[in-house]
Amino acid sequence: MTPESMMGLAQNSIYVTLLVIAPILGIALVVGLVVSIFQAVTQIQEQTLSFAPKIIAVFVGLLILGPWMLSQLLDFTKNIFANLTSFIG
Repeated sequence: MTPESMMGLAQNSIYVTLLVIAPILGIALVVGLVVSIFQAVTQIQEQTLSFAPKIIAVFVGLLILGPWMLSQLLDFTKNIFANLTSFIG
């Protein structure tokens, strides 16, 4: 395995990881921002108010985006197994 192919594999794996995780992080960011603005406007400083909506939103996001995330990871894994001989030899 040449250093170029190894770097290409590492770059592709980081890209797939960011592609899969970005929607969930975006959902958590937006929900956290909305809850923080709500807390600032109403001056409610309850800790669970900022935590519970994010958990629920991330869970719903995983339910909706889960099949797409799984297909991205399976495509990457199939690509790795299809090119396994070029990585070894």
